[in-house]
Amino acid sequence: MSSPRVALATNVEFGNLEADDAPLVPALAERGIDAVPAVWDDPDVDWNAFDLVMVRSTWNYAPRLEQYLAWANSVPRLANPADVLTWNTDKSYLRDLEAAGLPVVPTIWLDPARNLTSRAVHTRFPASGEFVIKPTVSSGGRDTGRYKSNEADQRGLAIVHARDLLREGRHVMVQRYLSQVDTAGETALIYIDGVFSHSVGKAAMLYGPYRAGDALYKQQISERDATDAEREVGDRLVAALPALTPGAGEGPLLYTRIDLLPDTDGSPMILELELTEPSLFLAWSDGAAGRVADAVAARVGA
Repeated sequence: MSSPRVALATNVEFGNLEADDAPLVPALAERGIDAVPAVWDDPDVDWNAFDLVMVRSTWNYAPRLEQYLAWANSVPRLANPADVLTWNTDKSYLRDLEAAGLPVVPTIWLDPARNLTSRAVHTRFPASGEFVIKPTVSSGGRDTGRYKSNEADQRGLAIVHARDLLREGRHVMVQRYLSQVDTAGETALIYIDGVFSHSVGKAAMLYGPYRAGDALYKQQISERDATDAEREVGDRLVAALPALTPGAGEGPLLYTRIDLLPDTDGSPMILELELTEPSLFLAWSDGAAGRVADAVAARVGA
């Protein structure tokens, strides 16, 4: 009897896997599973040849979202399911989280169909503090900028940034910048099979207005134990997913990552929910790769 085969979907830049995912290969091998890196947009890959496809570092999908989702829907055995990826690749899912009563970073949504004038865009910016502009479909900090409300030149740059995105037909988010991130950073909670696995700290990555051609921000990761308040938010969100996410009601998702920021009073707020291709920071927790491998083994009957 042949060993189960699992594809770890990546992109051409990380054809041999990104370093964060490398521990999965030996961990799966220990469980009798052959793990194979496979580039998601390589036409020569036979996705039907795998018992499971686990999306990992497919980080070049955002400019080709329609193609990416068509690929996801063509893969017969995908974890997490294609419906989940469709919902999660557009950050407007935050509206669903907020409607469910979960604490989300305050966000204003700009729709390109409204043909907003510069003045109309300007009136939607916060009157004080700092704010962030980004498209609802992006990854790795692409096309994102941070601006100061009380500086006219920065408000002008923010208007240009937002209107350029809107002219491209892209939906835009305006989020209040929670300044506590500069000192406290973010906390990322990782759940495997719906069960909390581990957490890490992430330093602030966004420092100024958007400039075309800037390199993507490099994450600075550190050890961090989630607080009781952060775990409470994370557990609530995971429990809510079956009702919120198409395709998530058939059992726990293989992996979930929740990025949290502290509000002005220290209360955790949801910045992002990562169900598509998140780094899971496996090297930062003993046994994390094994927990993922166990969840995969249960799915392929190994």
